[in-house]
Amino acid sequence: MKNKGLSRKLLAITMAATMSLGFCPAAFAEDRVDSDTIKADNLPSSDVEVSTEDGTEEEGKRTEYPLTVTTYDYEGNEVETVYEKAPEKVVAVYQGSIETMLALGLKDHIVATAGLDNEVPEEMKEAFSETNYLDEFTPSLETVTMLEPDMILSWGSIFADDRLGNVTNWTEKGCNTYINTNTRRGGTRTLENECTDILNLGMIFDVQGKAEAIVDDIREVVNKTTEVAQNIEEKPSVLILEPYGEDISNYGAKSLGGDMAVQLGAELANPDASSVGKEDIIAANPDVIFVVYMPYAGDDPETVKESQMSAIADDEALQSLDAVKNGRIYPIMLSEMYASATRTRDGIETLAKGLYPDIEID
Repeated sequence: MKNKGLSRKLLAITMAATMSLGFCPAAFAEDRVDSDTIKADNLPSSDVEVSTEDGTEEEGKRTEYPLTVTTYDYEGNEVETVYEKAPEKVVAVYQGSIETMLALGLKDHIVATAGLDNEVPEEMKEAFSETNYLDEFTPSLETVTMLEPDMILSWGSIFADDRLGNVTNWTEKGCNTYINTNTRRGGTRTLENECTDILNLGMIFDVQGKAEAIVDDIREVVNKTTEVAQNIEEKPSVLILEPYGEDISNYGAKSLGGDMAVQLGAELANPDASSVGKEDIIAANPDVIFVVYMPYAGDDPETVKESQMSAIADDEALQSLDAVKNGRIYPIMLSEMYASATRTRDGIETLAKGLYPDIEID
């Protein structure tokens, strides 16, 4: 993987001024708005016998094409796309898009990848090394056009006028688009949206069994956590904070991280604020604080993590907080709770273990 840390950081700095709705300014701020669920409208799948790796037969679902899926454009408007067959030349841009394709075993359907903040997980590295990783962190219109894709999988921001342009222009050229639902403008970001995206991609590429297995794994952690936590009378209150210079972003009820915490039974100590000051944090006095960190390519992860944690845990003005005094401040990586895709399970586990350290989650 080529080192794109510097260009990523510069882009993050330029976008910081447009922070909105409580999402960290260290990533694409225009994407950090609310969203609804993308849906496969006609749900065309059927139960059939499919072969497993060991040659045995089992019940499974196969996609019946044409498949109609509703996705969104840059402005957040609904756009219907029709798949006559599984796409064969996909441009996958940004972490979750790439990792979802690899997790679903779709390496051979990828014509190009771009925009990794971190290295892919170890189990994906071999497959990723065989993809065409572009020099441009966010590929230009010219670059993508030359690739002649039949699908672009990415965030909503990539379809801005100064990037890849209107999604309608692409569909008219025979190239479908699909954005991570939680990067859509408008609506609320939710855990269910991430699951829906994975399931929809499973239908689009006719790998529904693999998609369902990933989603079942996510939901199993949620169910186990809520089951063991249901007897706790006082649910923990929590803040999810990201220090960024003089600013502190707050991941509230409209954020994916906030929804994850709520799904696990926690209460958001400040659900509505997009950013908070130290006075706000002291007034909220949560039982638990999660500190968001993001090591980009070229960064030392531990250094970034320690720096972010120190901004809260070692601040003299915050030493009266219960979370500080009780040592209940935990790090969480941004990619685990923002457009998290196949890293969603990791984010759920991180939150669950911090919220309920005395119970067995695994």
